Parts: sequence; structure tokens; C-alpha cells
Amino acid sequence: MRDSQTIAAVSTAQGEGGVGVIRISGDNAITIADRVFRHIHGKRLTELRGYAAAYGSIVCHGEKLDEAVALVFRAPHSYTGEDVVELSCHGGVYITGQVLRAVFEAGAVPAQAGEFTKRAFLNGKIDLTEAEAVIDIISAKNRSAVRAALSVREGALRRRITKVKDDLLSLAAHLSAWADYPEEDISEVTDDMIFDVCRAAETELEQLLGTYDSGQAVKQGIDTVIAGRPNVGKSTLMNLLSGTEKSIVTAIPGTTRDVVEDTVVAGDVILRLSDTAGLRDTDDTVEKIGVDRAKQRLEQCGLLLAVFDNSCALEAFDHLLLDAAQNVDAIAIINKTDLPNQLDINKIESSFNNIVYISAVNGEGKDALIRAIAAVAGTDRLNPSEGILANERQRANVAAALQSVREATAALQAGLTYDAVTVTLEDAITELLEMTGEKTSDEVLDRVFHNFCVGK
Repeated sequence: MRDSQTIAAVSTAQGEGGVGVIRISGDNAITIADRVFRHIHGKRLTELRGYAAAYGSIVCHGEKLDEAVALVFRAPHSYTGEDVVELSCHGGVYITGQVLRAVFEAGAVPAQAGEFTKRAFLNGKIDLTEAEAVIDIISAKNRSAVRAALSVREGALRRRITKVKDDLLSLAAHLSAWADYPEEDISEVTDDMIFDVCRAAETELEQLLGTYDSGQAVKQGIDTVIAGRPNVGKSTLMNLLSGTEKSIVTAIPGTTRDVVEDTVVAGDVILRLSDTAGLRDTDDTVEKIGVDRAKQRLEQCGLLLAVFDNSCALEAFDHLLLDAAQNVDAIAIINKTDLPNQLDINKIESSFNNIVYISAVNGEGKDALIRAIAAVAGTDRLNPSEGILANERQRANVAAALQSVREATAALQAGLTYDAVTVTLEDAITELLEMTGEKTSDEVLDRVFHNFCVGK
């Protein structure tokens, strides 16, 4: 029933602005728009061809609400694949609300969250991965996130998945035909043929899975903890990365008593930074709570920036960092390189694969630190234009497909019949069809689109 109704919503952000856009989509979109829009020369929107604009006014109950421009898109050449009209009026919560109300009174119904994009998917304009990329473009926080989302929106991920899926489909079809119609002149299936297709599929799916964690670092960020003894320069480093005086910096040990948090972009990686209290024994009740929280964060973080003082020898709580670095991705930051060296660098090198030398107070070494972060996050090897996995749904589909391909290979190696191999290949194909939306449930679709804004 919803698919046959004409929907409308405000498609621009709520608030004051130069322009507000009300989008209308459905079989009656142009007719409904004609009921509220008055062309400056008296023409009707139904007379306009697609990709045409008209200037006029929005009128409701004989009252002019605002000046407006109407953009007409005729099916199937529109975002949703349906007739679409976009009414551009002056921006602002009140006026866009009034225009939207007039459109509803003219016969449209309120759009649900993501319903415009959902209709684009249902009408074959985009696949499910491309639909998900729309919300990723909207929520992107840096250049690489935009590039990755745009590439997926333009079909980069779909093309990679389709190649694997089509190869597996051809193999499964060949296996079925050869087994079911032995009297027909069908070329014989060989083990080598199956192994070749499965190896190629396995390689591509493994490479796709390898893009997930790096892609999440670009999109969502990494929980990152800055830790170290008091006065090693943690708060100065926090301020250097955030570009603001986020943490209080003094020469007094224990200045930072709780976790100070900020989100920063380091090159192409988003860091959800936590500047923790200096690790030491203390009788101060408040500071002790901060130290305990710092220790908890060491166990839970995705990336540890372990800060050491180049001008001081290692102390007991430095060794706590050395131990913590064995369990998480970590970068050793040797700070205060502008001062004479007293630190046992060999001990640091034996515990960390990634070491950066900086003078946080002078801003020296920041570029080297950003490069080290990119190496640990894997973004230095990530090419967003190739198409990457964008979310957990996609990752789960690819992981399950990969497992099924491996089971097909194992079945063949174990000497099982080709029927058994075909079953596992079909499982892999099903996972890839679900990923692109060619075969999916209403529950999956609802999950994909519920995070969209109403106007998209």
C-alpha cells in the first residue's frame, strides 16, 4: 500500500537557511505539486517535461505562502525511479513546515525514514550496498570517508561482489546441469575447474574482509587512549592532536584527574581520544579514581598511544604500559626529544613495533605520528575507490560467503560428491545475493533504512 502512495518530506536540514527543499515522490507527485504551486506564467507542472524547473509561488487556501522553484523529474529518470517534484522555498523551520503541510493537504502522505532511498532500491535504481552508501555520505566526517562512500554509491562494491557471485553461479549451474543431464552434450566438470573458481572467490572475499577494520577507522574512528606517567606530556599531546587547549597542562603531577575526551581527525583516521590520568600511586581520592579509570581504558581501547619521557629513566608505571602494549594495537611516543636522552630506548624498541619521536610542546613529530597511526589502522593501504565494506551487515554476509566457499573446497578435497560441493556454493551465492539486496527480507530492509533521515 505504501508503494502506491505519493510521499513527501522536507529534504534539507531543519533550521534557518537560504533554501529549504520539500521532496514529493510517487505516481501523483506532479498532480499534487500542481495543487500548491502557481507558475509565474500560469503554466501547469503537468505540462513540463522532465528535468525542467519553473518559478512561481506556493499557495494554500488562496494564500501565498512563499516564492518557490519547482523541479520536475519524470519516471524513471529520477532519484526514486518515480515521478518526483522538488519544491525549493526559503529555508526555515516554519516556512518549510507550512509548505509541507500544504502538500499533505493536497494529497501526499508523510514519508517514512529513508523511504525515498528505499523506493530507489525497490525500483531498481540502486542496490542495497549503494543505498547504504547514501547515509554514509551524509554522515561522513573526513575526505576519505566521503571518497569511500561515493565509490560504493557509484557501484564499486557491487561490481566486486557481482563478479564473485556470477563466477560461483556459473560454476553451480554447470555442476547441476552436468549432474542432472548426463545425456546432454555438456562439458565435463573437473576438480581443477572447481578449485580455480573457489580460489579466486576466496581471494577476493578475503581482500574485501580486509577492508572492513580500516574502513571503520575512516568512518567511525578508533577508541584511542593516551596513557603514561604524570608529566610525560599526555595532555600536551592531546592538545596537539585536537588543535585546542582541551586538557589543562601544568608542571604539577596529577593535574589530569579524570578522562578527558575529544574526537579528532589524524590524517584519514578518526580518533576518539581519551587523555587519562597519569599512572602512579596516589593518596588523593579523586586522582586515584582517575588512575583506576585509566587502567580500565588500557584494557578496552582499540589503540594505545603510550607516552614516555625521553628525559627520564623508565619507572615502575612505565612497565605497566609496556605490558599493556602486548594486548592492543599500540604506538610508543617518545616525547620531549628536545631534552637530553635518559630513556632506555632499547627497552621500548623490544616492546613496540611502532615508535614515534616527538616534542609535543614544540609541535615536532606530529606528521610522523599521523603516518604511524595510518599504518596501525591500515588506512595507508586502503584504496577507498576500489569499494570497501561499509558496515557489519555487509561484513557478516561476506564472512559467511567466504566460509561457504572454503567448505566447498574442503568437501572436494575430502572426496565428497559434486552435489555436496554445489550445496555449499549455493549457500555462498545466497549470502552475496542478500548483501546486494537481490534476495532479502523485509526485516533486513527495515534494519537498513531505519537510521536514515526522513527526507532521504
